[in-house]
Amino acid sequence: MPFVHIELVAGRTPEQKANLVKEVTEAVVKNTGAPSEKVHVILNEMQPENYAHNGKLLG
Repeated sequence: MPFVHIELVAGRTPEQKANLVKEVTEAVVKNTGAPSEKVHVILNEMQPENYAHNGKLLG
């Protein structure tokens, strides 16, 4: 039962997230042989003010 955790900065549309989950699931199925109904994808959205890169907050 594969679990895929994806962390991303908030701001994607529901459609973008649905497409991401669909394509990640397909990649896991293709590369592991796991049935799609056993693949779990967890999206963790961070607010820009809670994420920094290169010493600078995004928000």
